Amino acid sequence: MNGIALWRVNLLRAGYLLIVLGLGLVVWPSILSPAKSWEPAHGVIAAMLAALSLLSLLGLRSPLRMLPILLWEICWKAFWLTRVALPLWLGGRLDGEALETAIECAVVLLVVAVVPWDYVLRTYLTGTGERWRKPKGNTASHLVGNS
Repeated sequence: MNGIALWRVNLLRAGYLLIVLGLGLVVWPSILSPAKSWEPAHGVIAAMLAALSLLSLLGLRSPLRMLPILLWEICWKAFWLTRVALPLWLGGRLDGEALETAIECAVVLLVVAVVPWDYVLRTYLTGTGERWRKPKGNTASHLVGNS
């Protein structure tokens, strides 16, 4: 199989479920509200978070295949926390909306905890990537699934 214990796969599913439920409570009510209008930047954020929640539903079914979604979630929150929240905090100016966002982003630590990092290293960093071009002399091998 993939070398991941079933309990770890199910723990990963719990991470996807956390995202689905959290964004379902926070983002979807405003997405579905016909009276809601946003500034363009806020609309982009809401749309991306809604897409993340929908793709996290797929993660409940196929948690390892959908790992790049969790890696994206970890990356953007880590960037925001280190590039926006940390300088504000160090300058004594982390308050209001920025503090609320920092707390919401800090929940990503739960996602970091459920990711099977050994699998991520084996699969995405040290594993063999897909071919860049068709091998010479083999006409059918360029099709997906034929190796």
